[in-house]
Amino acid sequence: MQAVIIAGGLGTRLGHFTVNQPKSLIQILGKPFIEYQFELLKNSSLTDIVLCLGHQSEQIADYCGDGSRFGVELKYSFENKRLDTAGAIKLAEPLLKDYFFTLYGDSYVFIDFKGMLSFLQKRNKIGAMSVYQNHDRYDNSNTEVANGLVTFYSKEQRENLNYIDYGVNLFRKDVLKLIPEAEPYSMGTLFNRLIGNQELQAFEVKERFYEIGSVNGLTEFTEYVRGKI
Repeated sequence: MQAVIIAGGLGTRLGHFTVNQPKSLIQILGKPFIEYQFELLKNSSLTDIVLCLGHQSEQIADYCGDGSRFGVELKYSFENKRLDTAGAIKLAEPLLKDYFFTLYGDSYVFIDFKGMLSFLQKRNKIGAMSVYQNHDRYDNSNTEVANGLVTFYSKEQRENLNYIDYGVNLFRKDVLKLIPEAEPYSMGTLFNRLIGNQELQAFEVKERFYEIGSVNGLTEFTEYVRGKI
């Protein structure tokens, strides 16, 4: 199994925390956040990891190296210009396997990766989005599901939505044919193309996620880690 971490964001919501460093390297109880992600993936037998980097990419690459000291194997894809989330995946195409997971550089998730892979392979769709019945608890809900498919996704329209995209996606490499070359392209735009073709499965997750993309999220994750010590 292969995981792609999209970690090219500017981290503007975090204020002084990201003035001189990327979100991935924010220290949480003495350890950069990205190490928590590596441990999480390694524990799920995901050691083949591609890092899609943009803003302050050299700091992450210098710190992480080839990944061997974390027990993972790292490959890198560097943006020379802002390509947005799906555009960053397209740029990494030469590094990607026939199936690959994506997650964001500021998210910490609890998911059965092997189960999600089996789920998608049995249904022969191009992609699967992990979803959580959020009801606006941890962030604004943005997704709707029916008959096992994602039927609606929007970060703008927020009324009467029950689900939120959980932050982990699984794609067949064929999905890259839908993403233009060397142009900014968002994950949301890709989701909606797949939804229109009835090609986006919904993989429901029961446990909440954590994120460090906001000050409140950073505080919550820090308390979660503190409780595990």
